[in-house]
Amino acid sequence: MIESSITVKGQTTLPKAVRDSLAVKAGDKVRYVILEEGVLILPVQPTSRLFRSLEYDGPAVSLEDMDRAVAEGATEG
Repeated sequence: MIESSITVKGQTTLPKAVRDSLAVKAGDKVRYVILEEGVLILPVQPTSRLFRSLEYDGPAVSLEDMDRAVAEGATEG
């Protein structure tokens, strides 16, 4: 079990094992989700980390093709 203390200002330091598990470093943000069972701590992924994460290696698509696909998707359902 990993523990840390709360300061008079309500602050705590995430222990190294927790930081390593969340893959966070100084300056990163975490999100707290309050559940009935306790609190879940999740790393916040900045959008800059998402850059090029969804590679598309298919043929080039025009804006008109994209608009058409969006319109078709909106009418399905």
